[in-house]
Amino acid sequence: MYSYLGENGQVEYQLPLDDQRIGMNALIGKAISIEHLGDIHCIHCGRRSKRSFSQGYCYPCFAKLPQCDTCIMSPEKCHFHHGTCRDPEWGEKFCFTDHFVYLANSSGVKVGITRGTQLPTRWIDQGATQGLPIFRVQTRYQAGLIEDCLREHIADKTHWQKMLKGNADDVDLAAIRDELMSKSEEGLELLEEEYGLQALQRLYSESTTTIDFPVSQWPEKVKSFNLDKQPLVEGVLLGIKGQYLILDSGVINIRKFTAYNIEFSAAA
Repeated sequence: MYSYLGENGQVEYQLPLDDQRIGMNALIGKAISIEHLGDIHCIHCGRRSKRSFSQGYCYPCFAKLPQCDTCIMSPEKCHFHHGTCRDPEWGEKFCFTDHFVYLANSSGVKVGITRGTQLPTRWIDQGATQGLPIFRVQTRYQAGLIEDCLREHIADKTHWQKMLKGNADDVDLAAIRDELMSKSEEGLELLEEEYGLQALQRLYSESTTTIDFPVSQWPEKVKSFNLDKQPLVEGVLLGIKGQYLILDSGVINIRKFTAYNIEFSAAA
């Protein structure tokens, strides 16, 4: 799904179907259905595939594309400097560019990283109601090293079931940033000595972004749909948070099924 933060601070969602985008916020409170018609086509090469890997790729693309490499999920494992990047030109374009290390409050406060152009989109995708950038660095690898240092003292994962049961209580992310910097000072100073203060910029003047998700009712229990096992999903749309549609019958991570050929309908 496409998403952006509206002027009122609420996330606006659009579901891309072929050459059109369906406004999803207006469908909250209405019955919808999503039916998998059987085809899966790779989002990179278009090849028909029996399975989808890494949210939309066929296996050959998953095995060779740089955006599917292990260092995307674990950037501290970047191997570009060893000369083994799957596509050095792609790496220079996407990994050797400004990145943020941030704090986000989704199922609780976590640390994460993203490209400089992906805020607040990254926070929206994670279902975070608050987000604060705390470092700006020159490469994805450097962001991964800082994240690796900080996560000795803070979580780096979102518990999606908890995230979908309601919003986490608001917290003072700036105060948490300061405490985290203090606890991690020794490791951060070593990184700053190696890469320089210009490459690893601590951010103390950024303000916290607050995000409101369009949800009318939270589920008491989180039942997740899988189109591979249940090709037809129906229910009343109660809300959207992160990449999840929340129905009165369960939830579905719509991004997981990006490559699937589906038929979507909604009550008038």
